[in-house]
Amino acid sequence: MPSEQRVLVTGAGGFIGHHLVSYLKKKGYWVRGVDIKMPEFGETEADEFELLDLRRWDNCLQATRGVDQVYALAADMGGMGFISKYHAQILHNNILINTHTLEAARLNGVKKYLYTSSACVYPEYKQTDADVKPLKEEDVFPAQPQDAYGWEKLVTEQMCLHYHDAYGMDTRIVRFHNIFGPLGTWEGGREKAPAALCRKVAFARFTGDPVIEIWGDGEQTRSFCHVDDCLEGIYRLMQSDFHDPINLGQDRMVTINQLADIIAEAAGVEIEKKHVEGPQGVRGRNSDNTLLREVLGWEPEISLEEGLAETYRWIEAQVREKYFADEPVAA
Repeated sequence: MPSEQRVLVTGAGGFIGHHLVSYLKKKGYWVRGVDIKMPEFGETEADEFELLDLRRWDNCLQATRGVDQVYALAADMGGMGFISKYHAQILHNNILINTHTLEAARLNGVKKYLYTSSACVYPEYKQTDADVKPLKEEDVFPAQPQDAYGWEKLVTEQMCLHYHDAYGMDTRIVRFHNIFGPLGTWEGGREKAPAALCRKVAFARFTGDPVIEIWGDGEQTRSFCHVDDCLEGIYRLMQSDFHDPINLGQDRMVTINQLADIIAEAAGVEIEKKHVEGPQGVRGRNSDNTLLREVLGWEPEISLEEGLAETYRWIEAQVREKYFADEPVAA
């Protein structure tokens, strides 16, 4: 059993948080989950689950009481369509969540605090080409994130570093690079590229219409990391003594067009890509995992093909149940 058994996961009603609660339970921790919503896909395994709005100071004090560790995942966020539009909302809500949760954890004597940042902190001027050089942690300065989401993440990283220096808080900072997998949002506007493309390919399979829409020319590049690797990475980081920001993602870069093709192959369908106007984010982004390998002696292991095949199967089942339960599947 872990020596520090009581853990708080904020954002436990969301995609990664829901998975993380289950992961930590299997490790033997007592887990409190907190979010403004319950998990959408499946029951939580948390020992306690409290519905709390962490923009409020009193709720943050309540959430962080009596725990040894905090995994701070709570955020107002979504895919490119969301974070490129709601800048004021994202900046306001997440600054409140982050500052209140961190200070409440300090006052409540939390021993370890992990903050989940994002590759969106990296400056736009280093991501203007599709064939981008992998981003090292030190590339974050001089700062110029593209969206408010990146700015609030970067500010909170600095706050965690200052809390470590000023108060001796045992903080960790992890920069996620496009985490995907089952049990995540797949429609409604907050879904990210892998889930959106899985949904579109599933519709193509069920309707027999091979045309799927892709924002831009589809040649923008990213790397994508399966949620199981994400969980393993943040747990290993919590067991380390490393306090500076660190990348967590795959270092295999693909275009969005290639991502769609991999999903279509997993689905066993032929697709036709229709490129349309839409938010694309930076032109290229990839993770440099040098520091991750040095610090943890590990890096993500699940292949993109394996992870997308699993994710597609799950999303296809959701699409079938919601939209095509009583209809025959197109040949």
